[in-house]
Amino acid sequence: MKRHPLHRSLVSLSIALLCASSASAADQVKVGLLSTLSGPGAGLGTDIRDGFQLAVKHMNGKIGNLPAEVVVVDDQQNPEVAKQTAERLLKRDKVDFMTGTVFSNVMLAVGPAAFQNKTFFISPNAGPSQYAGAQCNPYFFNVSQQNDALHEAAGQTMQDKGFKRVALIAPNYPAGKDSIAGFKRFYKGEIGMETYTSLSQLDYGAEISKMRAAQVDGVYIFLPGGLGVNFIKQFVGAGLSKDITLYAPGFSADEDVIRAVGDSMLGTFNTSQWAHDLDNAANKKFVADFQKEFGRTPSLYASHGYDAARLMDAAVRDVKGKLDDKAALRKAIEAAKFESVRGSFKFNSNHFPVQDYYLRVVTKDSQGKLTNRTVGTVFKNHQDAYVKDCKMPS
Repeated sequence: MKRHPLHRSLVSLSIALLCASSASAADQVKVGLLSTLSGPGAGLGTDIRDGFQLAVKHMNGKIGNLPAEVVVVDDQQNPEVAKQTAERLLKRDKVDFMTGTVFSNVMLAVGPAAFQNKTFFISPNAGPSQYAGAQCNPYFFNVSQQNDALHEAAGQTMQDKGFKRVALIAPNYPAGKDSIAGFKRFYKGEIGMETYTSLSQLDYGAEISKMRAAQVDGVYIFLPGGLGVNFIKQFVGAGLSKDITLYAPGFSADEDVIRAVGDSMLGTFNTSQWAHDLDNAANKKFVADFQKEFGRTPSLYASHGYDAARLMDAAVRDVKGKLDDKAALRKAIEAAKFESVRGSFKFNSNHFPVQDYYLRVVTKDSQGKLTNRTVGTVFKNHQDAYVKDCKMPS
């Protein structure tokens, strides 16, 4: 029997719509959380993982109303190991998102595979200048800050407070170089000493001797995780804290470092885009529930992990679970329609945040517990220095 042309058209349209629907519908969201869970930086990756998983718990085990599977793996703070593990997450596990990376040398190693695979990478920490500038990529988003930013805020603070001659110490890897560049972008006084150390160095006797000889009135360190713990203990133990004021980025003076160092941290100033005492509803819930869940005050790394999950949740919900529609998903991530624990949050054109930066000081709270207290705002709606070099591909 000959069918009417209109009938054939309607059947074809129905089949096309059915195929499109089945091709774009996802039944779950799979996240590859590749982070540093062993070695000197393990505490940082652990906080990112715990913050991310707390957010998923808050979302009833879902991301964007879809069941969430989070595949957690250790990059061992090794770019080669990370690269091989990322390939496995992308090809074998077929993850929809990547996240978790702490260190920028690891991020630069794993980024190309994710981008080639057209898998969105939501970095909860690593923010190398390359990805903020000339190598910006439509599949890369940073939910924390560009590497230089906390150091820029510290440089501005030490400039404002009138320090004449300072010492600078950072590890010899991409984020270390970015940190010193950021500090010097805003600090215009004299640099009495500038030293780059190994990423595995734990003995700073030589650096402390050089600092004493340099006759500086301030020192700025970027030594994440166990590196900062060891330096601060040795710095105070050598008696330098009596004459030299210590400044650090939030990374090197956060709750994990305070717990490990103890009273030697008192009076240490540091800069951060987040603080546990920020007065907004999302932050209050996050801090209270993190303390209840894990028995410790969250660090800024934990806040990054939490926000990364919340960002994914908002984007997946926005595209109604159609994860194959990469263009729509990118727009949804760019829109960042989630309640950040920082309060105000938005992405710049290079997919890095435009946000406020604060000055904190390590003090004792009303219960006598060592912790950070926010003392002021250094920058409002600050954008990174590399966005002008980003020609974001469409």
